[in-house]
Amino acid sequence: MTEQNQSNPEHHRSIKSFVLRQGHMTAAQQKAIDDNWTRVGVDYINQFINLNQIFERENPKILEIGFGMGTATAQIAQKLPEKDFLAIDVHGPGVGNLCKLISEQQLTNIRVMRHDAVEVVENMLSDNSLDGIHIFFPDPWHKKRHNKRRLIQIPFIQKLLPKLKQGGYIHLATDWEEYAVQMLEVLSSFPEQLANTATDYAPTPNYRPETKFEARGKRLGHGVWDLVFIKK
Repeated sequence: MTEQNQSNPEHHRSIKSFVLRQGHMTAAQQKAIDDNWTRVGVDYINQFINLNQIFERENPKILEIGFGMGTATAQIAQKLPEKDFLAIDVHGPGVGNLCKLISEQQLTNIRVMRHDAVEVVENMLSDNSLDGIHIFFPDPWHKKRHNKRRLIQIPFIQKLLPKLKQGGYIHLATDWEEYAVQMLEVLSSFPEQLANTATDYAPTPNYRPETKFEARGKRLGHGVWDLVFIKK
């Protein structure tokens, strides 16, 4: 543990980027990891990394936290080939599935990490290294009393902001209205550093595809809320 973490009351262990859940990894998903990890995987190390070296080019870098099964991430990477995506999740089947999609679609602009994103942000990402941050449908902890367990809270945004370049953006999305309200309150708590691109919730940007789960929810009358803030 670093001296900084020892003195910081909001140490990363009080914030998690995930809710642990069991999931069966198929043989195809495990094979995708085994076959592709040396090319697309990034192992956790407790030191800062150079993202341009990882991707072997100097294109804009986007951090994607909690990619689930990776389908949306792969689609976004296809739509935005001029950008590079560091995708982080802890769910084994999802990591395997994204590796499989990368291989099948021959995507060159995604790197995958299987680790807690909070530790990655703190210990591996340099300041001013990111052009964008995507956090789509994070684990909700939907009951009001669980608000301090949710990922999108002020201490985590305080960790993210130094990593984001001036003019870079944070794009959040959720299908829990109570969480959407919290997200808006949290990002609005940094008026000197972040500017909302909308009055409150933003239209879904063209690059974020609608997932099957999201489409089903909308058919049932459920809402989805996007937020896009720019770093001043």
